[in-house]
Amino acid sequence: MPGGRLTQKDRQQIALGLADGLAYAEIARGLDRPTSTITREVMRNGGPNGYRADAAHRATEQRSQRRRQESPRRPGPAPQPYGRDEAAVRAYEERFTTVMEQSGLPRSMARVMVALLLTDDGSLTAADLAQRLDVSPATVSKAITFLESQTLVRRTPGESRRERYTVDQDLWYQSMIASVQALVQQVDIAREGVTVLGPTTPAAVRLENVARFLDYVAESLMRAAQQARDVLHTAADGGAAD
Repeated sequence: MPGGRLTQKDRQQIALGLADGLAYAEIARGLDRPTSTITREVMRNGGPNGYRADAAHRATEQRSQRRRQESPRRPGPAPQPYGRDEAAVRAYEERFTTVMEQSGLPRSMARVMVALLLTDDGSLTAADLAQRLDVSPATVSKAITFLESQTLVRRTPGESRRERYTVDQDLWYQSMIASVQALVQQVDIAREGVTVLGPTTPAAVRLENVARFLDYVAESLMRAAQQARDVLHTAADGGAAD
């Protein structure tokens, strides 16, 4: 049919047209095809003097078969465990990723983080992540490096020397501690500025107020993180939380 793949009958008409000395455009009009289609067909299969309909048809079928063999089907998503709704999980994963992006994570890092959080064992290999997210190993590596620098992911040994990347409750605690340390550094540098600029100057007063605010936040965050860790560990061990 016009616009579809050339049939063996189409190729026989092309061969007859060439034998009669017709131009490519004239052959194309007779087959209701673009001239470029006829030009590519002829040049790919021996040129105007060597074109043979049967040989061209066989060669095209062989090329098509090779492409099918060389392009393995990408595996579909694995069935969700515990009877979960696949569509609902995927939609939730996308919303979760958006929230993580809005908190400041680049998209690729957010996708890796969410993928790890949504696995039941909280652990995946680089190959698992690349297949699950349909991204390159380089993208996974870059995301993991960034997440490690933020104390959000931990590397653990896996089978066949494959590292696994893990998220768990302790990592969230460690991430909070890293945030506190960053705040303490800001407090220190602000207080240093008070001395450099002169304690009674407007800029120094501003810096002192910043230091007091961040110092209070850092102390509160540290206390809350420690309390949450203690309570959750007690609950996980089967004890009663007061």
